[in-house]
Amino acid sequence: MAEPRWLDDAEFRAWIGYRRMRLLLDAEVGRDLLADSGLSMPDYDVLSALTSSEGHRRRLTELADRMLWSKSRLSRHISRMEERGLVAREECENDARGAVVVLTQDGLRTIQEAAPLHVESVRRHFIDLLSPEQLDALGAIAESVLAHLVPYGASGMER
Repeated sequence: MAEPRWLDDAEFRAWIGYRRMRLLLDAEVGRDLLADSGLSMPDYDVLSALTSSEGHRRRLTELADRMLWSKSRLSRHISRMEERGLVAREECENDARGAVVVLTQDGLRTIQEAAPLHVESVRRHFIDLLSPEQLDALGAIAESVLAHLVPYGASGMER
């Protein structure tokens, strides 16, 4: 077995800094979202994905792939969102075993009310702390890493 390529000080600083930043940033933005709108980050991710989809609908399997969740985990989450009236589930026209998740009027209203406060939280805790040069560098870094991690070429960075 080859000798491990240990991280040097600069690499370790970048790796640990990224890990801590991601955990703390996700927690802070998630707390704000819950306090401001009553939505969890997964709720927001589902509603956002449906809002940007044609007809405000998406196949459950496509949604699971986008969120990097198993179909069964997402199905349980969608059931809880259905109980709250945010989404509905319909049969897939061309696949009797498939399901389509549809944004309801309440779901659309909820995401429209949540989005401005969520964006403000993202700005306050992240975007506004960085210079334009740092944002450009971070975007390039994200694209490089995602190109390596996402095997079929989709970056997952669409709005």
